[in-house]
Amino acid sequence: MPTVGLFNKEGQKVGDIQLAEGVFGIEVNQYALHQVVVAQLANKRQGTQSAKTRSEVSGGGIKPWRQKGTGRARQGSIRAPQWIHGGVVFAPKPRDYRVSIPKSMRRVAMKSALTSKVLDNQMVVLENLELESPKTKEMVKILNAFDAKKTLIVTAESNENIYKSARNLGEVAVLPVNNLNVYDILKYDKFIVTKDAVSKIEEVYA
Repeated sequence: MPTVGLFNKEGQKVGDIQLAEGVFGIEVNQYALHQVVVAQLANKRQGTQSAKTRSEVSGGGIKPWRQKGTGRARQGSIRAPQWIHGGVVFAPKPRDYRVSIPKSMRRVAMKSALTSKVLDNQMVVLENLELESPKTKEMVKILNAFDAKKTLIVTAESNENIYKSARNLGEVAVLPVNNLNVYDILKYDKFIVTKDAVSKIEEVYA
């Protein structure tokens, strides 16, 4: 059963916490991680890009000059792609980029991402993380205590004070447990999670 240190906000170790083997101690599945990250990024795409083909550009109905005898190359329309203001060849059109991933693969990928943070010693469990008011200075102090730069902070519930304290820090993100995802876990170097959030993760994925 994986064991990691339990820390307070000042960066002092106050004990150890045992993590569920089935969530934080599985064999990392690189294929599942790759598939889920690709799907997640694809699903973020809006797919609203659009350009006009030669049939959609206005004008160009008449042949610009006769077929033969002018010495110039034959042309059928001034809206052909080689003309300025002509249509676009294979123009992009609105489409859905969504990729469907089986639920079982998503679960394996999530467990693999969590396990990788434990194996790489990038996971920090906090006893609690409460701020009386939004204070970026306080958040910087907490991050410095763990030498954390590019960091994902996970809380058990949405916490406005913590979110507002971190939102001006460029490489820091704050997520409640129910918004936790594979891409963000892998994207950030440090994974700081509260003890209550760990319990919720284990409750869902164990």
